[in-house]
Amino acid sequence: MRILHTESSVGWGGQEIRILDESAGLIARGHEVAIVAPAEAQIALAAPARGIPYFPAPIFNRNFRAIRELRKVITEFKPDVVVTHSSTDSWISALATGFGRKIPIVRVRHLGAPVRSSVTSRFIYKTVPTLVVGTGHAVREMLIRNVGLDPARVFSIPTGTDTEKFAPRDRTQARLGSPYSAGDRVAGIVATLRMGKGVPYLLAAAMRPELRDVKLLVVGDGPQLENLQREATEIGVAGRVHFTGRQEDVTKWLNMMDVFVLPSIVDEGVPQALSQAMSSALPVVTTRSGAIVELVRDGETGLFVPKEDAAALATAIKRVLDDPALGTRLGTASRAHIEAGYTRKKMLDDMESLLMRAAARG
Repeated sequence: MRILHTESSVGWGGQEIRILDESAGLIARGHEVAIVAPAEAQIALAAPARGIPYFPAPIFNRNFRAIRELRKVITEFKPDVVVTHSSTDSWISALATGFGRKIPIVRVRHLGAPVRSSVTSRFIYKTVPTLVVGTGHAVREMLIRNVGLDPARVFSIPTGTDTEKFAPRDRTQARLGSPYSAGDRVAGIVATLRMGKGVPYLLAAAMRPELRDVKLLVVGDGPQLENLQREATEIGVAGRVHFTGRQEDVTKWLNMMDVFVLPSIVDEGVPQALSQAMSSALPVVTTRSGAIVELVRDGETGLFVPKEDAAALATAIKRVLDDPALGTRLGTASRAHIEAGYTRKKMLDDMESLLMRAAARG
């Protein structure tokens, strides 16, 4: 099967990482997969490094040039199915494929944020695609409810985690040569640093007396990095916060943490970093945001706190750190939950089956 992914975003985050991981996985299974994206996109740099064929095209604007360039790529690559990931490339792909009549289109919705019911949303989710994928049951249900999609044509396929790569390892060993000693208590997050991840609430929680001896680890880059660094200085916690910037491999950083914290304030899909932390057998503290509720069961695989509540966040973090038995129980259950339904193999199995069905106009 020949699969062409389109991505108009020039940024970097879980969406782009999933496209790359899924592409590499299906290439390893014998399929021919390529990605088309703007030349300045982060994914354009990352794809060749992972052995994934890449075609440059200016698909970040809805204009005739973008349609023409995408048609050239389609003529050259001859895909059996086109997979679109963002709004702009979905529009351009629709026009470049005769509204999906010449080549079947699969639309993937990564974000949990609600899609408004409108003529335009119905066009790129209902009229054009053969099948639609949401990266969690909450995303799938939102699309069915808001856009009026046929449930038989919409599927939930969460991003899978490599459970061999993301596995529990010795924390003391992981901290050797790091900013942390064996006795430090470390709460951490891995994320593309956008407002929606709620990192300011983690910094505010660190100010509270109950977390005065706790150190923070913030792994990732993004548009809010400098603001967060400045905020940490202004509120007096900078000496206890280590910002790593962008990291290609986050496994060693996860293994330094005692607890993983995701105080998200927006509707999420199934966050990859949260799955990776759970696969690493870390106890997690998070919010009921979008499809997060599919991963975390309160008191069983993690702890929920209200959104935008630094006091509750501090209390939950302290509870886990003060009770090692609770942390171990939550972490063990988290790992088992990922192994049961959120593995990389399951994602690849499900996407492979769905793309073959779409290619056959199923």
